[in-house]
Amino acid sequence: MWILGLTGSIGMGKSATAGLFRSLGVPVHDADATVHALYRGDAVAPVEAAFPGVARDGAIDRALLGARVLNDAAALKRLEAIVHPLVRGAEKAFLARARQDGARLAVLDIPLLFETGSEGRVDAVAVVSAPKAVQHSRVMARPGMTEEKFAAILAKQIPDADKRRRAHFVIDTGRGFPAAAHQVASIVRALAGPGRRTR
Repeated sequence: MWILGLTGSIGMGKSATAGLFRSLGVPVHDADATVHALYRGDAVAPVEAAFPGVARDGAIDRALLGARVLNDAAALKRLEAIVHPLVRGAEKAFLARARQDGARLAVLDIPLLFETGSEGRVDAVAVVSAPKAVQHSRVMARPGMTEEKFAAILAKQIPDADKRRRAHFVIDTGRGFPAAAHQVASIVRALAGPGRRTR
C-alpha cells in the first residue's frame, strides 16, 4: 500500500483536495480532525492536567488552550508531547484498517508535514498549491481573519515555493477544483493503478 502525505499552506485548498481523494474511494486520515476528536476524548484529562482550567464541559476549549501556549515555546512542547503520540496512534490504526481493507493507496492529510519532519512517514508527498493572490483572497474571506493573523500563520509555515520543490506531486487549485480533480485522479492512477505495488 502506498502512503501519500498531503500537505499545503493555509488557503491552498488542502481540505477540498482531500475530499477529491475521498471521492475516488481513497481512505484519508485527517490529522486536524483527529486532534479535534481527541480534545473531546482521550486528550482531555492529560491536557487539563498539564494546563489546568482549559477544559469546559468535558472537552478542551481550544481558545483557552491556544491562549496558554501562544508565544510560549515550552508550553507548546508540553502540549505536543501529549497530543502527538495520540495522533500517531490514531494514524497507525487508520493505516492498519486501510491495509486490512485491501487499499492500494492511503492518504495522510498532515497540514504541517514538512514543518514537523513527517515526510519520513510517507512514501510520497503531494503539495496543494495556488497563486499567492488566490491564497490571500481565500484566507481573508475567513471569519475573523486579519492581515496580522495571516502573516503570523505564514511565518510558522515553510514557504509554498519550498514545499513545491520538495514534493513528488503538486496539485494546483488555482485553476479551480475541476482541474484539481483531474490532477488528483492522475496521482491515484499513478500510485494505485493496476500493477502498482502494495505493502
